[in-house]
Amino acid sequence: MPEERVTARTLRRINAFLSAFARNQAAHSVDVPGGFAVYDDAFAHSRANNQIVIDTVVDAGVLPAVAEEALGHLPHRMISVLDDEVGTACAEALLRSGYTHSTLLVMQHDGPVTRHGRDAGKVSLDAIRAPLAEQWRNFLPDVDDEVIRHLVDRREVRHRGADVVHFIGAHTEGGEVASWADLYLDRATGMAQIEDLVTSEVHLGRGYADAVLNAALRLAVDADCGTRFLIADAADWPRHWYERRGFSVVGRSHCFERG
Repeated sequence: MPEERVTARTLRRINAFLSAFARNQAAHSVDVPGGFAVYDDAFAHSRANNQIVIDTVVDAGVLPAVAEEALGHLPHRMISVLDDEVGTACAEALLRSGYTHSTLLVMQHDGPVTRHGRDAGKVSLDAIRAPLAEQWRNFLPDVDDEVIRHLVDRREVRHRGADVVHFIGAHTEGGEVASWADLYLDRATGMAQIEDLVTSEVHLGRGYADAVLNAALRLAVDADCGTRFLIADAADWPRHWYERRGFSVVGRSHCFERG
């Protein structure tokens, strides 16, 4: 089978996984033209938990109005468009309506899975709460405590999204979690997503992220998940870090935000 067809089929499976994860994780969802809106009032400050996901063809001209109707009660607007062609077609209308536009890369792992020098493994959510809150404080220094709490506690409902959800962490010698990530597994379809790989600023450059990434990949392989992927910002440096570790771009999606 030609490589282009294999890649297209893989990308369709990845997008189906992402769509299902968003629906399953939501407290409730509502169908809209071209996709669905997800909501979780418990984490109202989390854009990812309260957004529109477009997973099929949509009339770009109506999308701003659809977003106003579906998300009008929120101070923000977020629209994720999984298909590259559809997202590109939607950009003009959404930019005219005041949205910002980010291109995201779907990156699949096709390199070797090796053991790293540092150890990492499954950790509890409680183990990463403090460093996660500190990291969000660094990212968003001007927001209040409730926003930080929502961004940390939203991980409590990750388990609804996929068949298996793990938090992976690498510890310092003193026992602090220095780097962490989410791992979502669907054994039935052989899919594995690595999400939100972050290292505390004070521990950067010491191999902790490599340890977490390798631990996640090993767990995915052990679960017979042959399609291992992550999402990276096309305009940010981590994409190149992932490329050096066996990931390659197989597709693009789009994110539009306002407010």
